[in-house]
Amino acid sequence: MSDADGFQLALLGFGAAALAYGALAVRLMLSGYLRPQAGAPASWFLAAVGFSAVWGVAGTAAVWAPGAVGEVSAAAADLLRYAAWFGFLLALLKPGLHESPGGEVRRLPSVAWAACGLAAAALVLPRLIDDERVARAGLFAWLALPVLGLLLVEQLYRNLARDGRWGAKPLCLGLALVFAYDVYIHSQAVLFGSFDLDAFSIRAGIHVLAVPLLFLAARRMSDWQARLQVSHRLAFYSATLLLGGAYLLFVSGIGYYVRFFGGSWGRALQLAVLFGALLVLAVLLMSQTARAKVRVFINKNFFAYRFDYREEWLRFTNTLSAAVSPQEMGALVIRGLADMVESPGGSLWMRSADGSRFVETARTHRVVPADQEAADSAFVRFMAAEGWIVDLDEARQHPQRYPGMTLPAWLPPGGAVWAAVPLMVGEEMTGFALIAPPHAGAALDWEVRDLLKTASRQAAAFLAQLHAAEALLEARKFEAFNRMSAFVVHDLKNIVTQLSLMMKNAKRLHDNPEFQQDMLATVESSLDKMRQLMLQLRAGQAAPGGTAGVELAPIAKRLVDAAAQRGRTLELERVEPVNTRGDAARIERVLGHVVQNAFDATPDSGRVWLSVARVSGQVHVVVGDTGLGMTRDFIENRLFKPFASTKTATSAGVSGGMGIGSFESFQYVRELGGQILVDSEPGRGTVFTLVLPLLQTTTGSDLQMTAPA
Repeated sequence: MSDADGFQLALLGFGAAALAYGALAVRLMLSGYLRPQAGAPASWFLAAVGFSAVWGVAGTAAVWAPGAVGEVSAAAADLLRYAAWFGFLLALLKPGLHESPGGEVRRLPSVAWAACGLAAAALVLPRLIDDERVARAGLFAWLALPVLGLLLVEQLYRNLARDGRWGAKPLCLGLALVFAYDVYIHSQAVLFGSFDLDAFSIRAGIHVLAVPLLFLAARRMSDWQARLQVSHRLAFYSATLLLGGAYLLFVSGIGYYVRFFGGSWGRALQLAVLFGALLVLAVLLMSQTARAKVRVFINKNFFAYRFDYREEWLRFTNTLSAAVSPQEMGALVIRGLADMVESPGGSLWMRSADGSRFVETARTHRVVPADQEAADSAFVRFMAAEGWIVDLDEARQHPQRYPGMTLPAWLPPGGAVWAAVPLMVGEEMTGFALIAPPHAGAALDWEVRDLLKTASRQAAAFLAQLHAAEALLEARKFEAFNRMSAFVVHDLKNIVTQLSLMMKNAKRLHDNPEFQQDMLATVESSLDKMRQLMLQLRAGQAAPGGTAGVELAPIAKRLVDAAAQRGRTLELERVEPVNTRGDAARIERVLGHVVQNAFDATPDSGRVWLSVARVSGQVHVVVGDTGLGMTRDFIENRLFKPFASTKTATSAGVSGGMGIGSFESFQYVRELGGQILVDSEPGRGTVFTLVLPLLQTTTGSDLQMTAPA
């Protein structure tokens, strides 16, 4: 390329870059990037685009009017552009810089700003000191800038969650394109001592190609901090960068050799080798399979062990801990095991509820068409007995290494499944995982087996703990249902007692019209109660009933009448017109239960009394009797506990007390904010005092809750 052609190409490139970056900067300002609430990343992004536009203008001026001033101005603008991009990338990485477990990541800001300082020194010192060594050192300083840029781009992309990489791809591709080309031209300058003018002339044109990617990234990421969620514990990634840097340096050397010995075709061959190298490098960066093969090669030849066990264990544990629901755990187990060996995924098989087969419960990669395997098959029995990881290819080629095992017919022979990993809890196999072949086609050697075996045991423990938690939750649900059923049985017992007493009296009074009326009323009341019990069972909770004002005097009167119908006397010592809050039916049931217990514990010759009074801003309902009484031990340790009672079976054939009524009464009084006080002594009787909240009323208004006097 002639100097005139290079001049025109550079002039067009810098002019186009200035216009493209300037248009993007205006678009960003109109989108609100100047607002304070836009955040630090947005401000740095706008600054980087703006300085890039300034660099384009300065480059245009330097090409149009060559001279020291224009050259220094363009270089200074280039340095400011680099500094702004570094600030932007570091602002995105900031959430995880201080919590990163590795010191390399925490040192990135210092290294980046130090590199900018060295580049600034390299811009000034060669003009003050006429020494070739100083000039060459300055070229190295400028080469460090794009290398650090690639490093920061890699840290950003690799530390993003998988779901967040979609939005970051245009940004990372655009910046990687610019930084990678700068690595090339600066590495050429380091090799030859000066810049390749042909390559340098299209440098600004490369930036023009990157601007649409940056524009797309800005559209996808209107809020950089909210959309790009970088890990709060950054990991330092350098393998791809080191390989890329070494590769580009190698290609630069090859390009120099080709150009030197290639005659008139040397420049064309050099560019062909360059873009072929960039294509291969892009494949390495974007292809998971290629990266996996490179990683396996490095691990085999440069490290004593293939795996960094600490990092693998932390990553696997974090993967399992990410489950937010039981349904996600199976997929996370497969993902964790597959990631350890660079596999695309697999499927998880767990023992069915009846234990007769294993069924597929989760998968991240379709590996087999079947969805169940008998628990007594030779394949399952072998893994359960030996606890071995089965290499499917090895089992087909050398079946003698797996004695007594027969592969299921549904396992495809084409290598769709790489390994079967049993999930062992102690000596029991609770499931197994089928892993797809790794991207790199790694062998299932002893190190992989040990890693998968240990990880599978941890996964099995996680799954067993999850199933135990589910079983406990189910047991608690049954416990709640059984407790509710006990309440229902208690209420049914009371209804049966009432109906039994009515049938006993019917033999003597069946011709009495008044008795017939009472009998119909009793049957109707029993029917209503049974309907409420059916609703309670159907709803799975307490019988419906709101909270309202409850007058206690009418309840006391009804209790006296009910006792009289049974041939007993309930004495009313004192009944004040007081009110409490709650559900009237439930409060009447609680008081009726306490009164009935008093009658059950008191012979016909004894006394049972009831009083309702206001005491110190509360309602005291006192039920006393001169019956058998209770011991202090029973009151402190068994009273108000379900299935604890002093009652025995009655002569009418009705079973003795269950303790459910007392427990339900105690629970409901506590729900209302009250308490039950008990004073009893064997042989002298018992006094129950139900302390309930006082509900005061005002004339001409509904019941209202007021502060007690």
